[in-house]
Amino acid sequence: MPMTTDIVSHPGRRYDIDALRVFAFGLLILYHVGMFYVSDWDYHLKSNYQTKWLQLPMLFSNQWRMSLIFLISGLAVNFVWGKYHPAIFALRRFWRLFVPLIFGMVVIIPPQNYYEALSNGAIERGFFDFFGQYLSGQDFPPQAFDGDDTPGWTWNHLWYLPYLLSYTLLLIPIAIFMNGPGKRLRNSIRRLQGIWLILLPIGPLVLYGNLIFPNYPYFNHAFIGDWYAHAMYFTFFVYGFIIGREPSIWAELLRLRKLTLGLAIVSFVIFYTIGNILPDGRLAWQEQIELIVIYLNRWLWLIAILGWGARLLNHPFRWLPYATEAVYPWYLLHQTITLSVGYELSQLQLGGVMESALVLMATFGGCLLIHEFLVRRVTALRVLFGLRKVA
Repeated sequence: MPMTTDIVSHPGRRYDIDALRVFAFGLLILYHVGMFYVSDWDYHLKSNYQTKWLQLPMLFSNQWRMSLIFLISGLAVNFVWGKYHPAIFALRRFWRLFVPLIFGMVVIIPPQNYYEALSNGAIERGFFDFFGQYLSGQDFPPQAFDGDDTPGWTWNHLWYLPYLLSYTLLLIPIAIFMNGPGKRLRNSIRRLQGIWLILLPIGPLVLYGNLIFPNYPYFNHAFIGDWYAHAMYFTFFVYGFIIGREPSIWAELLRLRKLTLGLAIVSFVIFYTIGNILPDGRLAWQEQIELIVIYLNRWLWLIAILGWGARLLNHPFRWLPYATEAVYPWYLLHQTITLSVGYELSQLQLGGVMESALVLMATFGGCLLIHEFLVRRVTALRVLFGLRKVA
C-alpha cells in the first residue's frame, strides 16, 4: 500500500528541517536544469539555446546551496543520533547511502554518460551497446564523458552520497566526544550570541581558503583530491550536527533572522561587486578581504535560511510527508531525466522558450511519475532508492 500523506504531529519534531530539505533539493533540481542552459559554464550537455542572464541567480545560489544541503544533513543526523548504538547507526547509514549509490551508478547514471558521449561524437547511437560496454568496464574514446578517464563506473551528480557517507562515519567519534569529554566545548557553543554566532563559524572557512584552496582550488567531485570541498562540506555538516537540538542557538537564529537576512543581501552585493572591481593580481590584503566576504556571505545566507525556516516552516503541512519521502528518489532521478530529454529535444530545434519549458516539465513530471507509480509501490525499488520498507 502507498504511504499515507496525512501527517502526524510529534512533540519536539522539527518540521522546518524536513521542509528546508525539500526546498534545498528542489533548488538543486532547478539548478541542474539551469546548467543545461546557462552560457559559459561547463556541464555534461548544453542546449543550443544558451543564455547569460541565468549566471546571476545561479551564482547567487551557488554560494550556499550545497553547503545548505550538508548543513541540513548534519541537522538530520543529530535528530536520530542516540536512538541507536553507534555501530548500528553506522550500518544503517551505510545501507541507506551505499545501496542507492551502487544502484544509481549501474542503472541511473549510464544514460547521462551515453548522451554526453553521443553529443561529443565519441559513440554512435545505440544505448544498449553503450550500456554493455559501460558495465563491462571497456574503454571509451578519450573524453567521451565525465569520469571516463578513471577506472570503473561514474557517479556524476550522485557524488553527494559517498561524501555524505564518509562524513557520517567521521562524525561518529566527534558525536561521542561532544556528548562526553567535549561537553564543556558544547556548553560554550550553546552560549554563542549575536555577532559571535555570525563571525566565529567563518574562522575555519577563512583558514581553508588560505591553506587548502590554493593547492586544491576546484571541486572535482571525484572524492580523492577534493580536499577543499571535503574541508568545506564536512565543516558545514558538523555545524548542522552541533546546532541540532540546541534550543539556545535556535532561539538566537530566530531573534537574528531579520538582521541576518539584511546582512546576507548586503554581503552578496559586496561579494558580486568586489569580484568585478578587484584586479587580477590581487595584493595579499585584498585577497583576505575577498575571502572574508565570500565566507561571510555564505554563512549569513545559511543562518538566515535556518532562522526564517524555523519561523515560517515549523508546521505539520499536509504535503510535507509525501515531499520528504520524494526527496531521495527525485534527487537520484532528476539529472538523468534532464539530460536525456534535453538532448532529444535539442535535436528538434523548438526554440529556447519551448524547449526549456518542456525540459523543466519533463524533469519534475518524470520524477513525480516514477516515484509515485514505481518507487513507492515496489518494495525492491524502495530499498534501491533508499526508502524504508512499508509495513
